[in-house]
Amino acid sequence: MRRSFAPLAVAASLALACAAAPKKPAPAKGPLAPVAFLSGDWIATTAEGEVLESWGPPRGDAMLGTSHTVADGRTVFFEYVRIEARPAGIVYLASPVGRDPPTPFPLREASANRVVFANDEHDFPQRVIYERQGDRLHARIEGKVGGKPKTSTWSYRRVR
Repeated sequence: MRRSFAPLAVAASLALACAAAPKKPAPAKGPLAPVAFLSGDWIATTAEGEVLESWGPPRGDAMLGTSHTVADGRTVFFEYVRIEARPAGIVYLASPVGRDPPTPFPLREASANRVVFANDEHDFPQRVIYERQGDRLHARIEGKVGGKPKTSTWSYRRVR
């Protein structure tokens, strides 16, 4: 009597595929849930160079992030960023080139995959906007410089 191992092989393959399939993270809870979609590593290629923006997951009352732009093998810009849950609400804190103190941008709007932070008193930018579409993250800063509108945009793809 000859036995077939095909059904066993198929079952084993399916079990391994299911075990290896990436699991979707549980929906974020807590005060930083509206901004949790930023978590991960995002890369964009721009005229200024390759930009890597990285966000850790919400932990406690903060999310930590960095932006690092490299052109021709050299760092041409970096920024430390964090998002904090404070008693008055969620605040984005930007420290371009490590500037201290950071510039605060309180959360002005939030939906499932889009957030808008704004500081009308800041020189530029006055607004920081993130919108996630699947494995793409679109970022935009906007405001006025010398009374004229100015905008910069980045379109990132998820790398991790």
